[in-house]
Amino acid sequence: MTPVRPVWRDSLRLRLLVGTLMWASVAVLVAGWGLARLFHEHVERQFHVELSAHLDQLAAQLEVDATGRAALRMALGDPRFARPYSGLYWQIDDLTAEGRGLLRSRSLWDVVLFVPGDELVDGEVHVHRVEGPDGEPLRMIERVLRPAATPDAPLRLIVAANAAFVDAPVMRLNRLLAVALALLVLGLAFAVVVQVGLGLRPLQRLREALAAVRDGRSAAIDGRYPVEIQPLVDEFNAVLARNAELVSRARTQAGNLAHAVKTPLTVLANAADAADGGLARLVREQVGLARTQVDYHLARSRAAAAVGVPGQRTPMRPVLEGLQRLMAKVYAERDLRLQLLACSDSLAFRGEAQDLQEMLGNLLDNACKWAKTRVELSASECGGQLQVCIDDDGPGLPAAVREAVFGRGVRLDEQVDGSGLGLAIVRDLACLYGGEVVLEPSPSGGVRALLRLPLAP
Repeated sequence: MTPVRPVWRDSLRLRLLVGTLMWASVAVLVAGWGLARLFHEHVERQFHVELSAHLDQLAAQLEVDATGRAALRMALGDPRFARPYSGLYWQIDDLTAEGRGLLRSRSLWDVVLFVPGDELVDGEVHVHRVEGPDGEPLRMIERVLRPAATPDAPLRLIVAANAAFVDAPVMRLNRLLAVALALLVLGLAFAVVVQVGLGLRPLQRLREALAAVRDGRSAAIDGRYPVEIQPLVDEFNAVLARNAELVSRARTQAGNLAHAVKTPLTVLANAADAADGGLARLVREQVGLARTQVDYHLARSRAAAAVGVPGQRTPMRPVLEGLQRLMAKVYAERDLRLQLLACSDSLAFRGEAQDLQEMLGNLLDNACKWAKTRVELSASECGGQLQVCIDDDGPGLPAAVREAVFGRGVRLDEQVDGSGLGLAIVRDLACLYGGEVVLEPSPSGGVRALLRLPLAP
C-alpha cells in the first residue's frame, strides 16, 4: 500500500508557509517566555528590595532597654503598616522565651505570624512563604538581631507582604504579553502569506505562459522573470525551438523521400500508359498501389512528427468552411447541398491544420461520394473534446461492416473511385492525437461520422 504523503509536502507554497510560521511561532513563544521570566524576576527583586528596606528601617527603629523590654522609637513610614490586613506586616519575636509576636504591626491586628523554626546566623536574611491573615499567601524575610543591652536575648525581625503584590502585576503583564504576542503572530502570519504570494507570483505567471504555449496562443514563454527562474525559462524556450526544428526537419525529409519515390513511379506510370499488354496493366496497378501507400505513410509520418508539439492551435470554422467550398466545387455536377449547421468561432483543434484538413477532407469526401442530395456538418465541444459530426443521406452501412471499412485498402464498392486508404488514414491520425473516429447510423438515413479530437482551450 502506497503511503499517503502529507499535503504540505506536495506544495511549495504550503512548505514555505508552514516552515516560516512554525519558526516564527517558536521564536515568538521563546521571546514571550523570556520577557515574562525577566519581568517576573525583576518584580521579585524589587519586592525583595522593598522588604529589605522595611526590615532595615524596623531594625533602625528598634530599641531594647537594660531590662530587655523592646519598643520602637517611632512608627515605620509606610502607612500600610497601620491599616489592618493591608497586606504589609512586621513582627518581632523573642527567640529565648519563645515569645512569638512580642511586637507586631497594627496591620496584623490580632494575628500572629508563624514562621519556620530555622536557625539564623547573626545578620543573615532568610526568605519564606507563609500564611497570613485569612489564609492569604505571604512572602516574608527575617533576620536575627542581638541588642547591645541584652546580647544573650536575640530577637527575630520579620517583614512580610501579600504575594499578590508580586503575582498580580506579573499576571497582568502575562495577559498583555499574550495578547501582544498573539497579535504579533497574526501580523507575522499575514506578512508571511503576502511575502510568499509575492515571491511565488512569477511561478504563477510562468504557469500561465506554459498554458498559453500548450493551447497554441504562444510559440514560446514570453516576458522576463527573476534571476532564479529565468534560466529555466531560457532552457525551456530552447527546447521548444529545438523541437520545432526537429519537426520541420522530419517533415522536409518525409517530403523529400516522397518526392524521390514518386518521381520514378511517375516515370513507370507514363511508360506503362504508352504501352499495351498485360505487363503494362500490371505495372499501372502496382504503381497505383505504391502511390497510395506512399501517400498513406507520408501523411502518417508527418502527423507523428507533429503530434505533441506545444503551441499548436487550429481554428475549426475556417477549415470546415474551406472544405465545404472545395467539396461543393468537386461535386458540382451532382448538385449536392453541403451545409455547415453549427460551429462556434472559439472552437479550435489542438494540432496541425494540415492534419485536420487531411482527416476532415477524407471524411467529407467519403460522405459526398455516397450522399444522394445533402451532407451536413457540425462541430461542438463534447466531454472536454472537440467533436465533428458529418451526416449524409446515402444508403448507409450495415453494422457488421462499419468497423471493417477502416482497414487499409478496404473498398465496399469497386465502382466508386478511391484507394481504400481514406478512412484508415483518418483513424490513424485521430489515434495519434489521442482521439477516435466512429461510424453510426445517421438520422438522414445514411452514415454519421463522428470525429473526436483534443480541444484547444
